[in-house]
Amino acid sequence: MSPEPDRSPPRVTIHYLRPPDHRQTFRQPIIHESPEVIVTFSRAISVSSPMELGGEVVLETGSDIVWFTFPGLWHDIGRFHSARGTFTGFYANLLTPVEMLPGNIWRTTDLFLDVWMKPGHAPRLLDEEELQDALDADALEARTARRAREEAEGILERASAGAWPPPVVHEWTRERALDVLNNFGGPG
Repeated sequence: MSPEPDRSPPRVTIHYLRPPDHRQTFRQPIIHESPEVIVTFSRAISVSSPMELGGEVVLETGSDIVWFTFPGLWHDIGRFHSARGTFTGFYANLLTPVEMLPGNIWRTTDLFLDVWMKPGHAPRLLDEEELQDALDADALEARTARRAREEAEGILERASAGAWPPPVVHEWTRERALDVLNNFGGPG
């Protein structure tokens, strides 16, 4: 009898730098891949403290995140959920365009700014003071910070006009991601 074929989804290893020298590595299953977007899934994450915005917990230990990486863009997008699975909002993480290397190895650098949009509410720019602190500490080049601000402004404008996030982010819900993982035969 031959062994059961590997039915796990492909995985990506993400090397993430937050200047000046905080490095993290994430491993996530790839649940969808096209030339325009790669969708990955962070299952039951662990965080040191809950992320609160406007007095509400939007991310906590046990939360799931559906991530959208767009080759060449200066941000990715996360669909955030509570530990109970409730969708809490859209999160744009400003970063350098992801360098996609052979073997599903990615590298990127955090650019401090983030955009948050709770369903039915206006988008909010987050962490401007962190970007300024990085500039003051010479942890980030001024032109890179300018590019991050331009990207954030573009996201805010598109979101205010109802044109952000893109349709693919609405199509790939947590439930759809879980269905894909279950079709692979496990939690990923």
